[in-house]
Amino acid sequence: MTTINKIKVLVIDDSAFMRKTLTFMLESAGDIEVVATAKDGLEGFELVKKLQPDIITLDFEMPRMNGLETLEKIMNDCPVPVLMVSSYTTEGAEITIKALSLGAADFLPKEATNISTGIMKIKDELIEKVRNIYKQTSIATRLKRISSIVVKDERKTKSVTKNKEWFPKSDIKAILIGISTGGPLSLQKVIPHLQAQLPVPVIVIQHMPPMFTNSLAERLNKLSEVTVKEASDNDVLEQAKVYFAPGGKHLFVNQSSGKVTIKISENPDNTLYKPCVDVSLNSMIDVYGKSVLPIIMTGMGKDGLEAVKRLKQIGGFAIAQDEESSVVYGMPRAIVYNGLADLVLPLDKIAIQINKIFNREFVYAGNVV
Repeated sequence: MTTINKIKVLVIDDSAFMRKTLTFMLESAGDIEVVATAKDGLEGFELVKKLQPDIITLDFEMPRMNGLETLEKIMNDCPVPVLMVSSYTTEGAEITIKALSLGAADFLPKEATNISTGIMKIKDELIEKVRNIYKQTSIATRLKRISSIVVKDERKTKSVTKNKEWFPKSDIKAILIGISTGGPLSLQKVIPHLQAQLPVPVIVIQHMPPMFTNSLAERLNKLSEVTVKEASDNDVLEQAKVYFAPGGKHLFVNQSSGKVTIKISENPDNTLYKPCVDVSLNSMIDVYGKSVLPIIMTGMGKDGLEAVKRLKQIGGFAIAQDEESSVVYGMPRAIVYNGLADLVLPLDKIAIQINKIFNREFVYAGNVV
């Protein structure tokens, strides 16, 4: 009889009901074992050191040491992938974005936590997220390393490498960033380093549910020279502005009377992701042709691949994040392995490259494909 190596999970939550419910849901999968539960962060941290679980589910509001304090201590002292279990509220979204910026691997929004039927709605998503995190080897170590990356502003540096210079051969009129798992942490290394005079708009497609994209946009806006906002229906695209597609909806662009505006829609409803990189990038190609530049960053799956293929067929260009700096090398891998990436960049060089395209004095010696 074959022995199954089960995924070892530690549940940290101050609610006895949630500890019991999460344990029941996780162990119903068959390949997951809850090795222990803890009622607060201090107890949980000691169990992490003792049991060395594969994954931790972590609540926010707890006595003695809350979720963010516990997360920081875990990531600093004994990195283990952490799945945050957060409330589906504005406050919950803000704290979740902070947790992801501190190195949480992913999060699970919960609704109606005092009703058993409401809790059970998250069962399949909980199991899927735990399995996906477990498949990503060294994800906690990667997140910790990426959080420590410092982006050097080459605009303030006189000695700049001049070899392997790369620019797209056509004028770029808009940029799309497609990103998923690891996005909130990784985008902090890009958006705040874009120059204030960026002469094009940037659209960000971050795979996230409603509420959370607005909190992420607000957080990045406080850190950035460019304006960052969650996109709204009929927004006019303007230079030096970054527009996040709202979580749970699709973003399209339309051109009319010389202006490019945003359309937010529930449709199509048959896509794997909402928002979807392929949907938005195809819309941008319809308006900008080959003058839209996609930058495909960390994330599971291959969202963006089909639209990038279409763009390349009409003479466009594409950038992919490299494997070493990706939390999950899925979406950028699809671009690279299909021979569609004109440039493969580490995380700390992406903003530099964007700035360089519009200010050719600054050059990055990157991996030109």
